[in-house]
Amino acid sequence: WALFLLWLAGINLRVTVLAIPPVIPLIHDDLHLSEKAIGALGGLPVLIFGIGALFGALLLARTGVIRALVVGLAITAVAGALRGAGPDTAILFATTGLMGLGIAILQPAMPTLVAHWFDEHAGFATAVYVNGLLVGEIVAAAFTSLLANALGGWGLALAVWSLPLLLNIVLLHWALRTGRVTRPGLKGKAVPEKWMPEWSNGRMILCGAVLGFASSLYFATNAFIPDFLHATGRGGATDLALTVLNAAQLPASLLLLVFADRTVGHNWPLAALGAVSAVAVVLLAYSGSTATAVAMSGVIGFCASATLILVLALPPLLAPSSEVHSFSAGVFLIGYTISFFTPIISGTLWDATHVPAAAFIPIGAAGLGLLLIGATMRVAPDAHGG
Repeated sequence: WALFLLWLAGINLRVTVLAIPPVIPLIHDDLHLSEKAIGALGGLPVLIFGIGALFGALLLARTGVIRALVVGLAITAVAGALRGAGPDTAILFATTGLMGLGIAILQPAMPTLVAHWFDEHAGFATAVYVNGLLVGEIVAAAFTSLLANALGGWGLALAVWSLPLLLNIVLLHWALRTGRVTRPGLKGKAVPEKWMPEWSNGRMILCGAVLGFASSLYFATNAFIPDFLHATGRGGATDLALTVLNAAQLPASLLLLVFADRTVGHNWPLAALGAVSAVAVVLLAYSGSTATAVAMSGVIGFCASATLILVLALPPLLAPSSEVHSFSAGVFLIGYTISFFTPIISGTLWDATHVPAAAFIPIGAAGLGLLLIGATMRVAPDAHGG
């Protein structure tokens, strides 16, 4: 039950966020947004993921991980359902930001639960909940357009994805009440645990950079594939490309379920994934072939997913169990701040040059950043006793 609840919470970390890209053309037409605004819409929740992680760490320290998890799920569900409450740009951006805050609260709770429930198998448990995260992305990417058509608008389609979050709250309450899972405590401390990250911690900063580059690859590609394919006369392949981008992440999570203990904390996977993703971005942006664009979307999704699992498994290994939430909050703040600016820079380049492929220059740079870190710096020198 602990693994299942982690997996379901993983779904809810992304299902509301990734419901947006499939309906971006509809939102674009309804609200007359510029490409820079589209980039900001995709990047806003990512920025809140980072800044709000500090609030999540504080809330977790004061109330405990279970209450923080429930609060995060509830905020995400309500805000996510209200994004299409009116055909208004301000409402869309405000509720998207609030939804991002709910997810930001969830994020430090996840590695904290891993540390409490699966101390000896942090890599495996992380791969399980990231697998759920990927399932959420795939389902949202594959079915949101269909929901929009069936329900008569993108607003109702977005609201549907709040239902799994409410289910998560109900099942978590039931599992705790019936003893299927235990409630992690604060180890008998009468005062709140530390919640502010140690900004002098080099490993935390390095993990944050890795997360930032991986998230830039994923979120910025999701944000710009729809308009890029429409602008290059291949709009009919949008749903397929988004589905392949997200579905290709599953093989990465399944491989790491098996090989997590052999890869977490090593640098060679980061260097390899960075190199492959950079090449894939170039081929996606500059090949006129629809088949190549779809295939390279999958390669980018695979690389981003594998990197995400490798970096999210590190906080339970590199920080004491009582400080996993604050270490994680620092990683999320650094990482998602980096990935927030990537789609905005991408959209600005597109607007300034009127060249759709220009939007992918910062995304390719993120892949090169992973390659550089993997080739020159040790991310987790103590993860394997080194």
